Amino acid sequence: MYPLIMLIAVASGAVLLRLSQRSLAMAWEDKLAIGIGAFCGATLGAKLPFALFGEAEFWTAAAWLSNGKTIMAGLVGGYAGVELVKWVLGIRTKTGDSFAAPVALSIAIGRLGCFYAGCCFGTPTNLPWGVVFPAIDTLPRHPTQLYESLFHFTAAAVLLVLQQRGMFRGQLIKLYIIVYAMYRLVSEQIRPEPEMWGQLTAYQWASLGIIAVFSFLWWRDSKAMAAESAVSA
Repeated sequence: MYPLIMLIAVASGAVLLRLSQRSLAMAWEDKLAIGIGAFCGATLGAKLPFALFGEAEFWTAAAWLSNGKTIMAGLVGGYAGVELVKWVLGIRTKTGDSFAAPVALSIAIGRLGCFYAGCCFGTPTNLPWGVVFPAIDTLPRHPTQLYESLFHFTAAAVLLVLQQRGMFRGQLIKLYIIVYAMYRLVSEQIRPEPEMWGQLTAYQWASLGIIAVFSFLWWRDSKAMAAESAVSA
């Protein structure tokens, strides 16, 4: 069932991406290349932390084929993959807005797969909707997979509305990544991840770094777009 859910997640995101990119003045082969760059970058990014810090040696197949991946690094990797392809092909068209809602939809469905598989669970809770994951223990736990799925479904809907209304034009993917990093800062408090420096988990430190980096990218792109508007005015 898990592979099927993940297949549905990828297919749903791909269909929405195709619809979202209809208005982009780009050749189909450029859109395809950018889509491949996003997929490859996200896949490599999601596995990179586990390959670097897992038990297997980084350069071995075991490091890359073992279980474990992180959405946060996957988002960053996907963004980097798109930017790399655009740089290689000399594409200057803004494409981030077209990716925001499709990516959120894919992750929302993918998190349902995590819930089915019993991974990415939360800390024990007495709340009535606590879920027991038999492979772990008999304690009711926060279904953090469902919390996050709801977050991403909501994000996908909001991002679609923002895109249709032309709000935050050219910044939607950054907005999505920044807000998700903020969400993870909070939700990590109910996930059983080990604390590192300053009583924060590795994911919380990664969230702070992502917020800083993508806030800078937002500021940089805002200046560039303002300059372009002034020249064309």
